[in-house]
Amino acid sequence: MSKQTYTGSCHCGAVRFEADIDLSAGTGRCNCSICSKLRRWGTTIQPSDFRLLSGAEALSDYQFGGKVAHHRFCRHCGVHAFGDGYVEEIGGAYVSINIACLDDVDPASLIAAPLRYFDGRNNDWFSTPAETRHL
Repeated sequence: MSKQTYTGSCHCGAVRFEADIDLSAGTGRCNCSICSKLRRWGTTIQPSDFRLLSGAEALSDYQFGGKVAHHRFCRHCGVHAFGDGYVEEIGGAYVSINIACLDDVDPASLIAAPLRYFDGRNNDWFSTPAETRHL
């Protein structure tokens, strides 16, 4: 278990961040309505491991359902580079990084990172969906 500092950004570069991530701790894909439409692949970190470097003014926020998650995206290019929220069942406050937005990650590290699937569509977050090939 070893954290590495990565930089990330949206497509146009208006939003830039740094995050201390241990990819060996795992990544995830979810079948909920927003994650499946975005084809999002993420990893969750503590807020203290995240630093927004620029672009706070370029961020828009989308919430739905129970409104426990802030789905942040760049208002210029539309890319969802990260999100944040508070869910007691996963330890409280979190930041979820879209690992596709990491600018300096080695593809071999992504290939080696464990991948877990979450059944958000059925609000059964700690179970794997019956079908994952489309995620």
